[in-house]
Amino acid sequence: MAAVLLAVGGGVAAQDWNSPAALALADRASRRRERAAVDTALRDYKAQAHGFVFFLGQFGEGLTEPPRLVKADQLELEVYWKAPRLSKQRIVGWREGAQLPTDINYHRDHLGIVQNNFGRVVRLGEGDEVRDVPHPLTPGEGGRDLYDFALGDTSTILLPQRAVRVVELRVRPKDFSQPRLVGTLFIDTESGDLVRLAFNFTPRAYLDAQLEDVSVVLDNALWEGRYWLPYRQEIEIRRRATWLDIPARGIIRGRWEIDSYVFNIGLADQWFAGDEIVALPKVQRDAFPWAGSLAAAIQDVAEPVRQEDLRAVREAASGIAGRRVLSGLKAQRLGVRRVSDLVRANRVEGVAVGAGVVWRPALGAERIEIRALLSYGFADRRGKGLLAVSSAYGFEVAAYRQVRDVGGPVIAPLLNSIASQEFGDDYGDYYRATGVRVALRHALGARSDWRLEAAHERVASAGIRAAPATGTFRPNPPVRDGDYATLAVAIRRRSEGFAVRRDVAAAVELETGLRAGGDDAGWTRLSGVGHVLAPVGSGGSRLLVRGTAGLATANLPPHRTFVLGGRGTLLGDPFHEWGGRRVALLHVELRVPVPFVRMAAGPYARTPGTITLAPYLAAGWADEPVAGTPWRPTPGARVTMGVGVEWLGVFRVEAGYGMESQRARVAFDITRDFWDIL
Repeated sequence: MAAVLLAVGGGVAAQDWNSPAALALADRASRRRERAAVDTALRDYKAQAHGFVFFLGQFGEGLTEPPRLVKADQLELEVYWKAPRLSKQRIVGWREGAQLPTDINYHRDHLGIVQNNFGRVVRLGEGDEVRDVPHPLTPGEGGRDLYDFALGDTSTILLPQRAVRVVELRVRPKDFSQPRLVGTLFIDTESGDLVRLAFNFTPRAYLDAQLEDVSVVLDNALWEGRYWLPYRQEIEIRRRATWLDIPARGIIRGRWEIDSYVFNIGLADQWFAGDEIVALPKVQRDAFPWAGSLAAAIQDVAEPVRQEDLRAVREAASGIAGRRVLSGLKAQRLGVRRVSDLVRANRVEGVAVGAGVVWRPALGAERIEIRALLSYGFADRRGKGLLAVSSAYGFEVAAYRQVRDVGGPVIAPLLNSIASQEFGDDYGDYYRATGVRVALRHALGARSDWRLEAAHERVASAGIRAAPATGTFRPNPPVRDGDYATLAVAIRRRSEGFAVRRDVAAAVELETGLRAGGDDAGWTRLSGVGHVLAPVGSGGSRLLVRGTAGLATANLPPHRTFVLGGRGTLLGDPFHEWGGRRVALLHVELRVPVPFVRMAAGPYARTPGTITLAPYLAAGWADEPVAGTPWRPTPGARVTMGVGVEWLGVFRVEAGYGMESQRARVAFDITRDFWDIL
């Protein structure tokens, strides 16, 4: 039944709305839908639906990282239909697995498929999310009276029965201020049947204030040589918090395949009484004979899901909408990049509080975002801030005054604030940067991108201004004050993120810079990070290899030094003991799931029944010290052996023993997936 596109032709360079040919095709497809509902040759049918419903979380600035699996449900359904529009679905198998505790309850229609291509109106979430949006292929007020149509490309599909020519028909509402859909329909030119429907909604269609957008794809296949009926469906529902714009998104993603059709079996009307989607008793659902484990089943569908098919649907709908925003979110909201933008603590600022605002003006297809952040440190008595204007297509210009960390974060920012304020343990070395930057980012496929950035900034040392509740702070190293101009290009391959057993991710950056007014020449700095994750055996164990390397020329300024030691790199050595112009770090870890007690997390949720035990070996080396810095080259390679324990994929306790230092240390942290929002 799977279609194979052989050729594409007859495309149009621009969208010619409401041409006679487009309206004629829309009318023909509308009439065909009405006739199909009363086709006496197809009285009823039974089919099987195999589906997954995933609950995902996506985090990080720009929400560019792949989503993380929170909960997965696998379902098996018996699907029944009777002319003209009776539908019944029975859940006969249902199993679930949670990576994180959640008490999410899905709407009933999230647990079944869409029959009749939604009928005359589109409803989702049992009417709580989207309700009574007119279908564009409904005669009269549901069709050409409410929607515009334009012809697109013509494709040829090879099926066992015949070659099928399919025409793309783009659809948009005449009035975008009303609850309508925006997308594409693919029509069989011979029969007028609907082959594929892919769309998003206008903002007024969303009844839930948390809804960012909803994307739907319904694919039909030709059965018995004449019936276009469901064979594959996908839906993605994306939500954001309403009270604060923080880079965190919840996603419900459903994926269904329908097969095993049996036609005209003589179903009685009484069979369709009650709710459309029902479930067998739990004891019967639990007894369903699954072919393998849930983890293995998820892996079978994870790769197609990770390809983000529905991103293309959103982009196509945005192109059809033109200069109109399709997001259901408010254009202006309070917004920060992470919790630490609201409140944080370190030894150079003391306690700092902040706030921010995000504005996404309705400028059309450009999709501009304006973000402003302000903060004030009570110890250094200085204000900081950021004003950035960015485009969804990758362009950004920003002005800023910030406190930065020389080595980058090695602990969740929220935990560092607590450790700094209460115990005098501040895991960062800081300097101030004030300047402007211009950046351009461009995608290289679904998982990779490149970034070009130019910046001019003034760098200044930051002294210790705060005092902890207990303990004392270590010194904050000085930097070489002055004005710097830099140009950097970076290439990144992102982690797959979702339900992975195998993964490869890497980033490489080449930076060149010049200190204004200095007698020394400029510098060049090359750095790279990456990891490889691979399964080991059949018990769910995985091997993680993570590496960092850096190389720079002789005039590298202190604030661009590579640093090693302690938490986040070599736990068995003192924090930031080592550094220089050349560095290498290798971390090898075996991740083994082991049984663990399940605990209640609310009235409906329970924690997973495993934890991850992770023995590891880390080796690091640094050379060519930078003048004026306290960081020393390592006397040979430094090795730390240790073990980590992770729970829920969120919390990690790690113990490490330095083979050269002969010291053991223990660290508690939040896993790196969540650092960007903390």
